[in-house]
Amino acid sequence: MTQASNYNEWREAAIERDRKTGMIGWRQAESSRLYDYRSIRNRLTKLREKRAGGDTKGLLFALNEGIHGNMAGMGNSLLYKRAAFGTKLLIDEYTTEVGEALQYLASKEVTDITLAQKADFFQRASHCFGRSALMLSGSGTLFYFHLGVVKSLWEQDLLPKIISGSSGGALIGSLVGTHSREELEKIFDPEYIRFEVEQNNGALPSFGLLRRQPISLHAVKELYTRLIPEITFQEAQQLTGYKLNVSVAPVEKHQSSRLLNAIASPNVLVRDAVMASSAFPGFFPAVTLQAKDEHGNIRPYLEDRKWIDGSISDDMPIKRITRLYGVNHFIVSQTNPAALPFIHREKSSVGLAVIKRALKNTTREWLLAGNKLLSHPGANESAFNSAATMLGQVLSQTYTGDINILPPSRLHNPMSLLSGRSSEEALALINAGEQATWPHIERIRLQTHISRILDQILTDLDTQMLYSQ
Repeated sequence: MTQASNYNEWREAAIERDRKTGMIGWRQAESSRLYDYRSIRNRLTKLREKRAGGDTKGLLFALNEGIHGNMAGMGNSLLYKRAAFGTKLLIDEYTTEVGEALQYLASKEVTDITLAQKADFFQRASHCFGRSALMLSGSGTLFYFHLGVVKSLWEQDLLPKIISGSSGGALIGSLVGTHSREELEKIFDPEYIRFEVEQNNGALPSFGLLRRQPISLHAVKELYTRLIPEITFQEAQQLTGYKLNVSVAPVEKHQSSRLLNAIASPNVLVRDAVMASSAFPGFFPAVTLQAKDEHGNIRPYLEDRKWIDGSISDDMPIKRITRLYGVNHFIVSQTNPAALPFIHREKSSVGLAVIKRALKNTTREWLLAGNKLLSHPGANESAFNSAATMLGQVLSQTYTGDINILPPSRLHNPMSLLSGRSSEEALALINAGEQATWPHIERIRLQTHISRILDQILTDLDTQMLYSQ
């Protein structure tokens, strides 16, 4: 598994490992205390019987009884940590059957349910089931790890249509959200990446413990101009279908962070939003956003305000994404150096693993409590207090989701997080992102299968209703 050069090789090795360790038998056995397997089996039998008998009204009623990702506990994360590949075959069978039942009801083969009734049912089903989003954290120059995660999901056709990014994560998200599929094939090519990394060396010079070279603003702007077209969030969504979100933090006091996207800021230029989200204090100046006016001319957006690194105040804008898009399933690629020390990596939920998790949580809470004492409202306006306030914002955030993809510990050396990367280092980080994603692919496929089908059905029904008028 560790020597695999692509997902298919990893998958074959993982299945072979399960065969040798007896986990194939665990997957085939339906019973487990981790979920209500009897309920899943009963529902699966009912759905199959209704569909096979052509009982469309009965099938519709059965599906109306409940479509959600954690039906009878089948979303329990522990179900996906026993075997190297996949989970209980019963869950796989049930998820597949629900998808096929939904496609059957949506088809023209079903004529005793009107188009309006179908549209009403599928809209409600989609609203209840929800959808997934990919969250790309702040990262320094570990953003190449994000690129590996995105590449792996994209190759398996599992990349969520809703993507949110902060800092380096915003840069990678913007590559997907502003380029066509053909352009992405070129971007993911290793030789293209090698060329771009060598071109970008001037934008991110080397940093050391006791020295710091100035960042070339001209080189950074040139980099962003080359990678991101002059396009607004609304134009980007219309071009690619991806709902891109970029988190930015305000420089001014008493202002709140912003999540820039086609809903809240449709006319803002993606390029400037990403540049603002990447403006780490002390290394890069704050950015004034730019937007296209009603005539297509570029002009300042909220010209009296400047914005900086989005990961400082809202690295994972989960609540906002939930509210805007009805997302209830989050895939997180997490490389934020402020978060990684407090994220628990152990699979076990007993013994030493529980103690380690408790120690990390306690340490974080003590740091947060101490920070609140230092940065209380009556404290002076010193640089120290400003730094303490910023630290408090960082410590108080939520950095994980339902599925968390993390880099190996050896990759996040704090001394190199703002250093330029050689082409070999960049390609190694991309490969690490791919390898870290592969163990999660089958879980992502299963847990997003129904929502992806629902989204496609709704798109098709909208087209049918448009032509039926």
